[in-house]
Amino acid sequence: MIYSGTISDEQVEILINDVLEHHGYDFTGYSRASLKRRLARLYTMDKHVSFAEFRYKTLNDEIYFKQFVEGVTVNVTEMFRDPTFYSLLREKILPSLNTYPFIRIWLAGCSTGEEAYSIAIILQELNLLHKSLIYATDINPTVLEKAANGMFPLSQMKNYSENYIASGGKKDFSSYYTANYSLAKFAMELKSKMIFSTHNLVSDRSFNEFQLILCRNVLIYFDRPLQFRVFQLFDQSLEKLGYLALGTKETIDFSPISSSYKKVGTDKVWRKLG
Repeated sequence: MIYSGTISDEQVEILINDVLEHHGYDFTGYSRASLKRRLARLYTMDKHVSFAEFRYKTLNDEIYFKQFVEGVTVNVTEMFRDPTFYSLLREKILPSLNTYPFIRIWLAGCSTGEEAYSIAIILQELNLLHKSLIYATDINPTVLEKAANGMFPLSQMKNYSENYIASGGKKDFSSYYTANYSLAKFAMELKSKMIFSTHNLVSDRSFNEFQLILCRNVLIYFDRPLQFRVFQLFDQSLEKLGYLALGTKETIDFSPISSSYKKVGTDKVWRKLG
């Protein structure tokens, strides 16, 4: 059976408009170049005979649509990714929140949860976990299920341990998890301070006030107008003197909220002015 991995710009527009109308998932503000690459990959990988078949299955097969969302959204993450950023969290940002009676952290685009557990570990080591709550959200319910399980491949633990040490961690990293066959299961004490929930940065509203919001390596896949809309959402959700952390290629510079924030150090972290 012959199939083609090519998908046209017009077909991309048809599909994302259909998905918005049928499923309520809004990908219209995503970067067209990266969206087209991911749709073409799905189209080829799933060996669709035609675009019409791809379109029909995406709109009418709920199980396949879950795979579609997983394929279109980007879920590349690891524990203590970019150790210098976590070092800044450990040494400056989280200690400055110690004066709050309760610390609320929003991790937007949490993917499979590695970042949430990394933050929880640092909070515990700073003796702040008991009065903290991490709201970990993502558009993709499938990755949230994985995140809530708190289980990651045991084969990754050597790399994660090295990241942890490079970020300033002093303990034996293996003390935070138990080996379960090929998986590492992280301590319930960490998980108990997390709330995993679906949230669409494109269409959903603010749902709380936070002292720290992290959205790292998500906005690079959005076009500029959508980035600005998301920044407004974060601004509405962040308390005065709260912190906003983005990925290495992301910035609030030249955005409508930039004048209300001050850069913290050399990393992509900004503090909201009082």
